[in-house]
Amino acid sequence: MDEILNGYVLQVVVFSCINIILSLSVYMTLCTGQMSLGNAGFMSVGAYTSAILTMQVGLPMPAAIVLGGIMATAVALVVGIPTTRLRGMYLAIATLGFGEVVRVLALNLKITNGALGLSGIPSMANTLGDLASDFLDVLDIDSQTGGQLLMCLVLIIVVVAILWFWHRLEESRIGRAFAAIKADEHAAELSGIPIVYYKMMSFLFSAFFAGVAGALFAHTANFISPTDFSWHKVVDALLYCVFGGSNVMWGSPLGAVILTVLPELLRDLAEYRDMLYGIMLVGLMAFRPDGILSYDVLKKLHRRRPARAVQETAKEGDR
Repeated sequence: MDEILNGYVLQVVVFSCINIILSLSVYMTLCTGQMSLGNAGFMSVGAYTSAILTMQVGLPMPAAIVLGGIMATAVALVVGIPTTRLRGMYLAIATLGFGEVVRVLALNLKITNGALGLSGIPSMANTLGDLASDFLDVLDIDSQTGGQLLMCLVLIIVVVAILWFWHRLEESRIGRAFAAIKADEHAAELSGIPIVYYKMMSFLFSAFFAGVAGALFAHTANFISPTDFSWHKVVDALLYCVFGGSNVMWGSPLGAVILTVLPELLRDLAEYRDMLYGIMLVGLMAFRPDGILSYDVLKKLHRRRPARAVQETAKEGDR
């Protein structure tokens, strides 16, 4: 129990959940064959919006987090009108440029406190710990540790809800349209699918969840600055999808968890950590370019389940 309530472990779980949400936001644009590199910019919009609303306006944290996602979606609507008509590397360059514009604005705007960043952002863990203080006292858990534990549970529920939502969406008519556009955009257009409409839809979904991830990050780290959302965040978000498997929904969360936990496990090898990290990524791209999870892996797992079920039924019949 003490190991579970360890503040360091809980913090790793929290950041793993935030990175899962960020990776899913990248996957949502990949579902329509778009390579968007603007998720760090949308994450920055969500983070600053939520932080400013809670610090200066006094808005409740849940409402501020949702509004952070909505603000990122509103910005994406403006950016997406011209960019979603672009294809391939042109879309990637345009959205990467958008992320840099957001970072420069955050460096120069007074409301964002420039390069100094925003500190003293209300902590989600402290807020939850204060709300459940009586319950935590009964369990003999201090409010700080209990707040972190509750924050982990809340974020896990949010991640599960997003996974369920996107899984249901992929099985719907919208998901089939996404798959058709990704497979062959020209053929999908000839079939009567409004590709610009569906591309914009996936782009807005991506921006909203990236904004929510940014808002959650702000209320977890309690400090944000423009450097938190620079190009390295773009690379990290893309790596989560590529490493875990960009063709299936479960690949992005898997990649996010592994690439969040792995650097922590390699802290004792700090001098060689980046080298081992790079070797692992190069090896994966060489031998499994589709990532750890792919359609082939999921098909094999799906085939094994019916086989096991038949074997168990046969055993019960023999008895």
